[in-house]
Amino acid sequence: MHIVEFCVSNMHHGTDKVMERLENDPRVDVIEYGCLGNCGECFLSPYALVNGEAVFAETAEKLYDLIMQEIEKQEAEKSALDKLLDDL
Repeated sequence: MHIVEFCVSNMHHGTDKVMERLENDPRVDVIEYGCLGNCGECFLSPYALVNGEAVFAETAEKLYDLIMQEIEKQEAEKSALDKLLDDL
């Protein structure tokens, strides 16, 4: 399960639509917070945390794509690590 966290103060960028879209993905657990502590970035652009990794984008639509890319990247890294550990 992947955890994607959103800041309620970032919703003015349209991240609420991204959040709603991700809630339909069974691989994703979506959490909304009042603040994630990235106030400067939050004010400037859409962002979310994917398993603790910050993902920033120019638009909310691009944010969704970047979140999905980050999930795929993390899954590939986990798979490679699991394979390495299995070979030991």
